[in-house]
Amino acid sequence: MSIRTTSTRSGLGGRLRSATGLLGGFAATSAAHLGAILSGASVLQNATKPALMPLLAAHSVAASATAEREAPRLLAPALLASAGGDVLLQLKDDTAFLAGMGSFAAAHVCYVTMFVQRGALTDRRRTLLVAAGYAAAWAALVSQLWPDLGDLKVPVAGYSLLLASTAVTSAGLGWRTGLGGALFLLSDTLIATQLAKWRELPGHQFWIMATYVLAQYLLATGTLRHEAQREAEPEPEPATV
Repeated sequence: MSIRTTSTRSGLGGRLRSATGLLGGFAATSAAHLGAILSGASVLQNATKPALMPLLAAHSVAASATAEREAPRLLAPALLASAGGDVLLQLKDDTAFLAGMGSFAAAHVCYVTMFVQRGALTDRRRTLLVAAGYAAAWAALVSQLWPDLGDLKVPVAGYSLLLASTAVTSAGLGWRTGLGGALFLLSDTLIATQLAKWRELPGHQFWIMATYVLAQYLLATGTLRHEAQREAEPEPEPATV
């Protein structure tokens, strides 16, 4: 075995350990954050929430490096924009809330663009069916929430359209990203019911964050798996004359 081969394998092993460690850090931080919500440990909640999406973004980059391919360019920006939204929403101020919504809107723009670039709309029949389902759900939800949203009517309606667009386009890359998009929609729907001052579920905040964390994990890892599958597909043979 040559020194170069040994060095290459050592570097690959290091990248693999880094990717695995970052994913483990994301899982541990998620568990700590959710546990803090259940126990009412607000200091731990505030300390762990800003670290969630940067850890997942770092894992995505490291996992792509391990596979010796470039990470999807808009994946890390989507996760980091989400991290900005997480921080802003912790400030519990109207201006900060709107800024946080804007940060999450930027994340959804990144997600939708990334999914479309990867062929999410190729199957037009499936896209139309999925879009029709989400459009019906969006219209029903907004019509119910509208009277109770006050000054947030227009921002919430606009943001929810971007959110639904992520849900629709994520379904085009497979069940994993599709489930992630659906859970993201569910998580933000629970936030919207809070804004409308509807009756909350038992453990409402826990379910908001549990569905959100799982949604982001599925969107990120689903995108990476799609990249791996696309790379593994054999190139079409050239046509013969």
